[in-house]
Amino acid sequence: MIEIRIRKALGAFSLDVDLALPSDGITALFGASGAGKSSILNAVAGLLRPDAGRIALGEGVLFDSDARINMPVQKRHLGVVFQDGRLFPHMTVRQNLLYGARSTRTGVPPTLADVVDLLGLSKLLDRRPCDLSGGERQRVAIGRALLMKPDALLMDEPLAALDGARKAEVLPMLSELRALRRIPILYVSHQMDEVVRLADTLVLIDGGRIAAMDSVEALTSRLDLRHLTGRHEAGSVLRATVTGSDTEWGLTELSVGGAKLFVSTLGLERGTPVRLRIRARDVAIALTPPEDASFLNMLPATVAEIAEADGASLDVSLALSDAPNAPRLWARITRRSADRLGLHLGLPVHALIKTVGIDRHTLAGPHK
Repeated sequence: MIEIRIRKALGAFSLDVDLALPSDGITALFGASGAGKSSILNAVAGLLRPDAGRIALGEGVLFDSDARINMPVQKRHLGVVFQDGRLFPHMTVRQNLLYGARSTRTGVPPTLADVVDLLGLSKLLDRRPCDLSGGERQRVAIGRALLMKPDALLMDEPLAALDGARKAEVLPMLSELRALRRIPILYVSHQMDEVVRLADTLVLIDGGRIAAMDSVEALTSRLDLRHLTGRHEAGSVLRATVTGSDTEWGLTELSVGGAKLFVSTLGLERGTPVRLRIRARDVAIALTPPEDASFLNMLPATVAEIAEADGASLDVSLALSDAPNAPRLWARITRRSADRLGLHLGLPVHALIKTVGIDRHTLAGPHK
């Protein structure tokens, strides 16, 4: 377990958090710019000294104001990746990768070969940082942090400085980190697509305080948190299993809470668990399934919650079964449509989902 219980005054802003995080997997610290995400990460790394509190990684205490413990940065055994790679310009990629590698943990994965293979660095080893693209530099920075054999990996918006193409290059490689993760990873982000692809646990941070902590699926399904998880890009995160494929039409069939859902082909074996994000704007509601429509996905559902109207639109939460913890979808429709359909709690409906709205950018997997 990672314990982060700290207070820190930063001018007019104050940080006051109390967290007990899992000792494995990827935990995302998510919030708007200025919410305090990076300050929390810097406190764990030893780059920011709290005014009071305690930070511990398992049995190892990194900071304790009462016991007057403040472990120096170099003794915390943490791998840190920042927005910019911060590579040594006079060193080759190979030298940067091996800088700080812990020889005392020889034989403990990952090896240099593991990292080079995972991050696709074999053709870059003799280059210097000035000859690398932004995405390549970040891959090297991530590899260097992994080869330190850290007790935890801290990532402070590592994709924020990359353009769309470079981000698309690095993000799939980050998702593969779960193949090597024997340590906890704290990942700071304000982009929900990154969180869905990578994280197991989600911590929502607002104004230096912890607003909520739970699984990604649980928090993204809550209408009361949509102002923190993202109003414009609001959606649901669901766990699913690959149940088949339709090669003729280029589709993969998923099972979500017992219901069938078709998405563009994934090339995954039957039985593979995946996680998908369905945006509220890609979900329509019908009282009966339409016979002549382009929707392939028509899932029976029940109106579980109706949010307060926001201008001409409102968000509706749809439960996909009667089970207490049934998967939920969000649908964003106009108030006029809601009135015309006579929507009310408990009303049986059909959720109509655009197949083309679910693509590689909204899918992650497999997840534990």
